[in-house]
Amino acid sequence: MAPNSRGSRLRRALLAALVAGSVAVPMSGAARSAAVPAPVPAVSAAWAPPRAVTPPALAGRYATSRAAIRAAERTAAGHGDRWRAVMLGALADPARQFLFFDGRDGGRTAEVYGDLSTAERIAVLVPGADTNLDKYGRLHGGAARLARELGARSAVIAWMGYRTPSMVSLAALTPGRADEAAPGLRAFVRGLRVARPGARISLLCHSYGSVVCARAAAGLDVADIVLFGSAGVAAADVAALRTRATVWAGRGGGDWIAGVPRAKTENRKPADLQCDAQPAALGRLASRAFPHTERSRP
Repeated sequence: MAPNSRGSRLRRALLAALVAGSVAVPMSGAARSAAVPAPVPAVSAAWAPPRAVTPPALAGRYATSRAAIRAAERTAAGHGDRWRAVMLGALADPARQFLFFDGRDGGRTAEVYGDLSTAERIAVLVPGADTNLDKYGRLHGGAARLARELGARSAVIAWMGYRTPSMVSLAALTPGRADEAAPGLRAFVRGLRVARPGARISLLCHSYGSVVCARAAAGLDVADIVLFGSAGVAAADVAALRTRATVWAGRGGGDWIAGVPRAKTENRKPADLQCDAQPAALGRLASRAFPHTERSRP
């Protein structure tokens, strides 16, 4: 056999092994998170809000979610998953405020930071790949930092309302999971708008979450959509998003996603879009929630 032929076969074999490893390893981690059983919650992840978002109504909703977390904690302990049980015990702290909680299939949650009943500005964080109950601390930390920055009369909601893809997987390169997630995000924002009709609502969409927001953007009643840290949003330009919201795209100078090629199914990187810019306000929101993201010109 000719040397070039042998080299070509070797390269193909190595490439196949690399692709298989890059997909199988993250999927095994995702499968581990999804494999921990949990009971069916009383409140749907779509979150049908109380007719009036008063402190008593919210306290009741938070208590219902806390009971769901406690039930999931008991189930995880019975399953022998001590790590998940301990983590859920922390989430059930009376100081935490969950609008909904579903511990199945990696987890679905919406946690509130601040007083939603009086909030004049609401920031909804939509996370990206590899966000699940086993890695929830990253989303929690970003939301808590953002809430501290915004201060009084503001609220932050960490919306983990969909089945996120693994960081290195075929699902992360296609909009399929985003298409599944978009209806839930639309329903959530509609409920939020009914609950707080006068509030300014902004979506902060990180990593694969930017694809979710792009899929949900059409006609969504929000003031701002912030896209950052993403390889693509399946839109050629802002007009294709069909939104009246101010769209801002950013990426930190050291963000590794800058080196990721545009996936064929996702078309454009957010930082390549011709977007409006509000660097002083929206750029600060993104940088506080996810410190590695800095303002960039649209």
